[in-house]
Amino acid sequence: MNRREWWKTFGSVAVVPHLAHGAGNTLETSIVRLKLRHTWTTTMSSSEYRDTLHVRFTSGGITGYGEGAPIVRYKEDAASAQRAVESVRDLLTTADPREFAKLNAGIFRRIEGEYAAKAALDIALMDWAGKKFGVPLHRYYGLDKNDTPVTTFTIGMDKPDVVRAKVREAEAFPVLKVKVGLDTDEEMIAAVRSVTRKPLRVDANEGWKNKEVAVRKIEWLQSQGVEFVEQPMPAQMLDEVAWVKQRVRMPLIADEACLHPRDIPKLVGAFDGINIKLMKCGGMQEAFRMIQIARALGLKVMLGCMIESSVGVAAAAQLSPLADYADLDGNLLISNDPYTGLRVERGKILLPDAPGLGVAPKHA
Repeated sequence: MNRREWWKTFGSVAVVPHLAHGAGNTLETSIVRLKLRHTWTTTMSSSEYRDTLHVRFTSGGITGYGEGAPIVRYKEDAASAQRAVESVRDLLTTADPREFAKLNAGIFRRIEGEYAAKAALDIALMDWAGKKFGVPLHRYYGLDKNDTPVTTFTIGMDKPDVVRAKVREAEAFPVLKVKVGLDTDEEMIAAVRSVTRKPLRVDANEGWKNKEVAVRKIEWLQSQGVEFVEQPMPAQMLDEVAWVKQRVRMPLIADEACLHPRDIPKLVGAFDGINIKLMKCGGMQEAFRMIQIARALGLKVMLGCMIESSVGVAAAAQLSPLADYADLDGNLLISNDPYTGLRVERGKILLPDAPGLGVAPKHA
């Protein structure tokens, strides 16, 4: 597929692509608008779409694809991510991408913050490396693709009738994740439970600000067949979460409180596990480092995602045999995924056998 055909694939590109050449390398970026199947509502925001940064890195006739899904909570957006990538263009267009670890370290030194941008570059480089070496990335990490966990399917906040419709649409998924954290928590769970008795996992997105309220909510959720709770209280309230943990039997998983490898040690005693997101930590190489640290500290591991296309989700999925839990449904929540290759059957993540990420642009 030539460059013109590739850009036609992305009908929602919001900017003119940037190109540069040097040492045989080419870097292209675009902002892609991903359209949600349903309005996406959490304690933090409500939206109909998400803009993500897509990267195409080519060297030696091999192309690696990357994606960054910026997070507004950390003052990132697609435009700022694109600017961050542009700021290290000279590194990408002159480096030997076989030295992807060294190159990634250079990118981290040059870019302050902007972890979604770093993730986009890291994923593109890892995809390129897998293709160069002729192996799927799970093989590069020494993993068995049959060990992937079941992913949850997320039910965002909405009116009860819409929630019930969403649950019915997710009939093929054996475990659901439900967004809570507001005064409507009981109403949300009741709407879900009116349709299904499947196991549930809930994400409060820092919504409960009072530790006594958190304990009361968690005890009630346990009676509703909930397996664990993500981020019950604000990220900075570690002492309060530790207090809650001593009083409930349900596992607590850190999300907003766990962004980078350095965050993990301080979570011991407050949480039972961590949710690792490539868009928060900066890509596959950082996520792998976080998994090793969490295991060394006796914590459970969950791999999550943002609203992303199959590129970002596939990158996390390649590491998922190392995880206890997966919430890798971002590409399933959108209606215009521009890539193909990653599949899920009855919740089971099916990793492609193709080298690298195993995904390709549609209409290629």
